[in-house]
Amino acid sequence: MVVFKKWFVCLGALLLSSCSGEEKWSLVWEENFDQTDGFDTQVWSKIPRGTADWNNYMSDFDSCYAVGNGLLTLRGLSNLTLPADTAPYLTGGLYTKGKQGFHRGRLEIKAKLQGARGAWPAIWLLPQEGEWPMGGEIDIMERLNRDTIAYQTTHSHYTYNLGFKQDPPQGGIGTIRPDDFNVYAVELYPDSLSFYINDTHTYTYPRIETDQEGQFPFDQPFYLLIDMQLGGSWVGPVDPEDLPVEMQVDWVRFYQKRR
Repeated sequence: MVVFKKWFVCLGALLLSSCSGEEKWSLVWEENFDQTDGFDTQVWSKIPRGTADWNNYMSDFDSCYAVGNGLLTLRGLSNLTLPADTAPYLTGGLYTKGKQGFHRGRLEIKAKLQGARGAWPAIWLLPQEGEWPMGGEIDIMERLNRDTIAYQTTHSHYTYNLGFKQDPPQGGIGTIRPDDFNVYAVELYPDSLSFYINDTHTYTYPRIETDQEGQFPFDQPFYLLIDMQLGGSWVGPVDPEDLPVEMQVDWVRFYQKRR
């Protein structure tokens, strides 16, 4: 049984400690996409196609990807040029799976999201080891269509299979500048995840005392996914007239607390 008072008190303490400024962050890794010959394959790989809503149009088609002027550009396109591929749309996405992990620190991504009907850009984390949803999922940013808000959410066996979505709340939202760059961030602690948009705190997901399984699988290394998704049961249908649609990423930065 979830102890409501326990997690509420802990949440308040976490927010106070996060805002106190007593501990400083140090930059330990960054990606500025300043290569002249594409993205760094020592860090990034193209996301392969799958059968879920989020990856069923993923493609390695070059037109879905660009690196230039210090920006990574990922596109969602109508499939007009690959007759051997029966997918109606093609989308680009990169991840750091098996190459770069993130654990116990602050991860920030500066990105600009073009709006379109059916556009579903996402920046998120999956565990280096473990199957979904037991290993957890951390959604740093998801935007739907032309929304002026972004969603930040946690998923796990506890929230997904057992259905505990409010004990504690599994997500929050924050306003964005829809036609400009925004900075999306998550702080990864052993006992909590704290989310931010443009340095404004949106919500904190705490570890709580519960006899239910899999409530906080998040204290482990995760890899980063950045993808320009299209369509699906959540975002709704795609309007081909709105394509192509892009997301641009300026940089990724990972900080850890000074010791």
